[in-house]
Amino acid sequence: MADKFVVRQKKPDKKEDKSIVMTLRLDRELQEEFDSLAAKSDRSRNELMCMALRYALDHLEFIPEAGE
Repeated sequence: MADKFVVRQKKPDKKEDKSIVMTLRLDRELQEEFDSLAAKSDRSRNELMCMALRYALDHLEFIPEAGE
């Protein structure tokens, strides 16, 4: 049947081996914005912050100071 909901056993995620715990200080306003977005998107604050950090790194342009 084409309309079956198929669930397979979860395969180990190799990314889990690469994750670390890190402490980060940020403005309360920024934390509140992530909390609000987490509630709206059904994603965790951690997941959203990781997505935002990845986006920032992927779109970052580093311009060294003259003479470096």
